[in-house]
Amino acid sequence: MLNVPSQAFPAVSSQQRVSPAGQPRNKVALKPGHSLMDWIRVTKSGRDLTGLKGRLIDVTEEELKKHNTRNDCWTCIRGMVYNVSAYMDFHPGGEEELMKAAGIDGTDLFDQVHRWVNYESMLKECLVGRMVIKASTAIKVQPSKPVNTFVDGFAPPTTSLLGSAVATTKDNRPRYDWFQTEDTVNIVIYTKRKIPRSGCSVVDCQGNVLRLELLLGRWSYLLHWSLSHEVEENVVVQTVSSVGKVEVNLRKVLKAKWAQVGQPLESHDSFIQSKHLGLFYRDCVLVSKKEVTHDTQLFCFRLPPGAHMDIPVGRHVYLKASIQGSEVVKPYTPVDQELMPQIHSNNTQSSEIYLMIKVYPDGVLTQHLDSLDPGATVSMSGPEGPFTLRCLQDITHLYLLAAGTGFTPMARLLCLALQDVPSVRRTKLMFFNHQERDILWYSQLEQLCAEEERFQVEYVLSEPAGSWTGKRGRIDATLLQAFLDRPGDSKCFVCVCGPTGFTELTVQLLKQQGFSEKEIHAFKT
Repeated sequence: MLNVPSQAFPAVSSQQRVSPAGQPRNKVALKPGHSLMDWIRVTKSGRDLTGLKGRLIDVTEEELKKHNTRNDCWTCIRGMVYNVSAYMDFHPGGEEELMKAAGIDGTDLFDQVHRWVNYESMLKECLVGRMVIKASTAIKVQPSKPVNTFVDGFAPPTTSLLGSAVATTKDNRPRYDWFQTEDTVNIVIYTKRKIPRSGCSVVDCQGNVLRLELLLGRWSYLLHWSLSHEVEENVVVQTVSSVGKVEVNLRKVLKAKWAQVGQPLESHDSFIQSKHLGLFYRDCVLVSKKEVTHDTQLFCFRLPPGAHMDIPVGRHVYLKASIQGSEVVKPYTPVDQELMPQIHSNNTQSSEIYLMIKVYPDGVLTQHLDSLDPGATVSMSGPEGPFTLRCLQDITHLYLLAAGTGFTPMARLLCLALQDVPSVRRTKLMFFNHQERDILWYSQLEQLCAEEERFQVEYVLSEPAGSWTGKRGRIDATLLQAFLDRPGDSKCFVCVCGPTGFTELTVQLLKQQGFSEKEIHAFKT
């Protein structure tokens, strides 16, 4: 999903994130003439958005503090100062959210919501200058490799298929080895934990640069080389999930012995939280578009030669495009080609990515995507998101609450629960839409419900036709109470995804009905 209307800081092209505690963020209706395209037009109009007539200055902390009002609002992001006064009326999160960063360093606030947004592009005409940092207040750089800490605060590792906690001490860090033949170079990574059967590898080999990232829960293990010699574009990744081994096979262009794999590049052999790595984009080719509903299509993208991507369940990718000279970025959750694909075998090569995208009449990026013909390219990031399979450990009842394209993260999660999580005795989906024609993969859901006794689906329509015999209305406590069963021996988990207002209200209602934060995951949009 993750293509619902947005309210984000700082870019109008971004998507609202639900706060970890489920607390509501302000949602404002933008005035007519204040869309993303309108903001792009403003930035290209030649208007002086900084008040400095094109002059860049060095900004001290004292100077920054002076500019903290609605009509004179400066903020600092990663050492650069922007005058965001003109952006106030274009900010989907509202003036209040933007004013939280008025006159101060707003980097942390920005990173909490949308660290992936290309704010340099969105605010380039608002740039005041560089922040001057006093030597005495310089930040000390922390080591990039954590030592003697536990992933997500959990205890030492177990052997759970669903991604148990793993200590980041030296003994538990992944390690790699390599060997070669006359024709091939083979890199073997030992993760020292079981990994999902669907894999965890993201490989990009372009030219003589190899970037290999393993997604291990909320952490990443990165190998990054400038290779000693050229290799062919074809990359083969083999995964043995039960022992946590990943092997990457490269074919040499010339038959010759290598003295080493290559020269290490930035962050090579690092094991750090994924959010600290930053996003890596590659150009993907649009293969096809297939209609799912009247306004939603299934886009198939092919990764470039030399790339391989395993996308964990519950993660999303970002699409990036330059539209009228400005970069627009949006997150989307990949789905499989169909609701219940055949069980993946080991060594499946992940070269095609499917995204189910609703095309909005005023959606800048979705309109751009809809206009593309097969063969066009779009930049796609690697997988992102905090969801890990560990939260499904020992779950007996899985409840999915989705609205509109909020169904997309539920699709692969549903498949996983029915195929790979034997502890789950029942999976129930409550799916909210406006009209019957809006229901995504309706026939496939009905077929699955008929064939799988552990699965149940309920549809709720807010604008049903007179012939509709199912549930009507919107999310409320009464609907939830009837939908959620909590048998005495059960261990329940609830996933929520939809437009911001839907998600925030649903999380609040769930807590009112006794569900704890550990029993709820809100996919962030």
